[in-house]
Amino acid sequence: MRIVPSRAAAVSSASAEKGVGPLLRGWREERRVSQLELALRAGSSARHVSFIETGRSRPSEEMVLRLAEHLDVPVRERNALLLAAGYAPHYPETPLDDPSMDALREGVERLIQCYEPYPALVVDATYDVLAANRGIAMLLDGVPERLLVPPLNAMRLALHPEGLAPRIRNLRTWRNHLLAQMERQIALRRSRPLRALYEEVAAYPVPDRDAVEDDESLGSAPRFALPMRIEHDGRVLSFVSSISTFNTPMDVTVAELAIETLLPADPATVKYLHSQYE
Repeated sequence: MRIVPSRAAAVSSASAEKGVGPLLRGWREERRVSQLELALRAGSSARHVSFIETGRSRPSEEMVLRLAEHLDVPVRERNALLLAAGYAPHYPETPLDDPSMDALREGVERLIQCYEPYPALVVDATYDVLAANRGIAMLLDGVPERLLVPPLNAMRLALHPEGLAPRIRNLRTWRNHLLAQMERQIALRRSRPLRALYEEVAAYPVPDRDAVEDDESLGSAPRFALPMRIEHDGRVLSFVSSISTFNTPMDVTVAELAIETLLPADPATVKYLHSQYE
């Protein structure tokens, strides 16, 4: 369950050679915000925003950060914008195994342990698993060892034809949900590694299973969220996923952490999970 050391830092997809203006314009257009609307949000003028985007005006460090905040630019990409404007990065990127992260690691490890017997794990921006509790280990029982060699990747484990995919009863629906989730993250982060992961897992073959079986496996009970129904030890367990991130992060590493918990979606799953820890 202990958090694994950080890997080499992911590289921003932004190129400083483009200059800060085109990069900001790209984020503004992606967010579908007009120059006037952005200017009003940032307490500036549309003329000044236009001059920044065309390179006629060099924004201050404060203005770069202000515009990035109102465009909801990820923390890693805010540093890239600052570099493109000629400033030093504002947000540090501290490895998780750094002593200064001791309190964070201990808190996260304790949190996912408290979720037991329900499965919980910690992932980074490319869904590499940094920590997991015994509930996750239970679900991975039977997965080939070669797929469990670190760094584990949550998306690969879920969708690989030798991973959990053959045991997920509503695979088509759940696969579509996971791919859509990755697409949203790619649009938000513009991450090349995440795009490469998406293309890899999207190309995995889907077991030849009747689509009706996928739909009927959900049952007729009313649902408050899309469940994942997975076979385990001769029974079908049903989970809904909840993802938590850190509010107002001031470090790139922390900004890209996510804690995912799988909560039981029916009484039978609750009863079975608790029976495993008696």
